[in-house]
Amino acid sequence: MDYNAACEAIRAVINDFVPEAVVVLGSGLAGFAEKVDAVAVIPYGEIPGFAVSTAPYHAGRLIFGIVEGKRIACMDGRLHFYEGYGMNEIVFPLRVLRKLGAENIIFTNASGGINTSFSVGDIMLVEDHINFQGRNVLIGKNDEETGPRFPDMTYAYDKGLRETAAECAKRLGINLKRGVYIACTGPSYETPAEIRAFRILGADAVGMSTVPEVIAAVHCGYRVLAFSLITNMAAGITGNKLTMEEVAETGKRQSAVLGTLVSEVIKSC
Repeated sequence: MDYNAACEAIRAVINDFVPEAVVVLGSGLAGFAEKVDAVAVIPYGEIPGFAVSTAPYHAGRLIFGIVEGKRIACMDGRLHFYEGYGMNEIVFPLRVLRKLGAENIIFTNASGGINTSFSVGDIMLVEDHINFQGRNVLIGKNDEETGPRFPDMTYAYDKGLRETAAECAKRLGINLKRGVYIACTGPSYETPAEIRAFRILGADAVGMSTVPEVIAAVHCGYRVLAFSLITNMAAGITGNKLTMEEVAETGKRQSAVLGTLVSEVIKSC
């Protein structure tokens, strides 16, 4: 894939602005974008190689600007496997942003709570993940300039950033949960039987994104941090029917809290 063409198109707009960090916004969490003192906003469709987000509540634009005195690039909307995109298309933007100089990346997502001690509205610090999407984004010829053939995932979620996140949450009075995120393909929500199986596997929250991006981010040398907003309890736990509207409503209601936490982490990095 032509990363250079994408980098050149972006540099033509942002000039010498070099992002220190990337923030990826999940479903219903676009409120963080309002915190960015933007210097440039570029729709994905205007960048060579970028796919256009078709998921609900994903604006599909790249915002460059300042948050807490730090230069960031904000992906206001991500790409998903269930949209029909290939794995390399999903992670293409973050690889481009790495080539533009970003070193840290913060993922956010909306997820279903599997851990029955969680409540809707909780924020979970992702400590590890389970890839249940049946594909690995690194399958195929390896680009040695991007990263190693066999990247180690033992420390995929940076310990130092996780410690910083925990300290920030404590200062802000946020009861930060911790756990394991499991990624499925979607777009159907999981069955109650699947959720029971995932609990046995050790998963605390479930979603349809993030894991391919984290694998690619580790591969190309980012320091990775991820938060899951528990927007609903997973299938079979409450007996309620799962809807995208519930996910979006919880995201809208709690995005300010998560956004404040992300801003504090950026400030402290």
